[in-house]
Amino acid sequence: MKLIPKKSLGQNFLIDKKIIDLIIKNGNISTDDKILEVGAGTGALTDSIIKKNPKNFTVIEKDKKLAKILEEKYGDKINVINDDMMKFSYEKFEDSKLIIFGNLPYNISTQILVRWIKILNLNLFCKKFILMFQKEVADRIVADTNTKNYGRLSILSNWKMEINKIIDIDPSSFRPSPKVKSTLLTMVPKKNFYTIKDVKNLEHITKIFFSQRRKMIKKPLKFLFNNFEDISDKLSLDLRLRPQNIEKQTYYKLCRIYESLIN
Repeated sequence: MKLIPKKSLGQNFLIDKKIIDLIIKNGNISTDDKILEVGAGTGALTDSIIKKNPKNFTVIEKDKKLAKILEEKYGDKINVINDDMMKFSYEKFEDSKLIIFGNLPYNISTQILVRWIKILNLNLFCKKFILMFQKEVADRIVADTNTKNYGRLSILSNWKMEINKIIDIDPSSFRPSPKVKSTLLTMVPKKNFYTIKDVKNLEHITKIFFSQRRKMIKKPLKFLFNNFEDISDKLSLDLRLRPQNIEKQTYYKLCRIYESLIN
């Protein structure tokens, strides 16, 4: 059966065996591991995962035709779920310590990532993520303070995750070839991280700061806090700095102060 990739689903199938081998190497799969692959596509990565004989292997594939092909090809070796990964409930995997593999659709990759970050006990849900992003998005995820790519996504992603960039990947590694490079990242959920009551508050604060990233931080601080000068003194913040000059940890501290004032 000839498969025509669907633009509406952001389908770009990985065909590069060297990259597949590198993904598997970074997964470090043992026979005790439970695997979740999101967007399995034609099964190029699925083949290599099965060879590692994981304890349990579940695949989420939104495309009905591809889901059926995967079921027919692998039988009871995998559990195929034909569903949208943005609507799928992960409740039954709450304490599974999954290894999650995914070549994420570029158009919704950040939404998928943020949805995972919001899972309450992330380190119990997932042992490690091995994910492919559009390079531009990956650059924002791994960006450090004082760089042009540093922003809301960097702060939110690194709140609960230890993130490592593995490699940039050329468009020729996919079929059809996308117009941009991709990047492979590994993400390991942290056991210890700043306690925040509601991640929406962190999203709110970073939105206020980075909506005017060229402006000095005095303006967003003054908008968020009546006693902004006391807070800036407490955190040793120079009010002349810009949002991209502020460390991630400082944003988490600001969020906790904000939460203590609104509750």
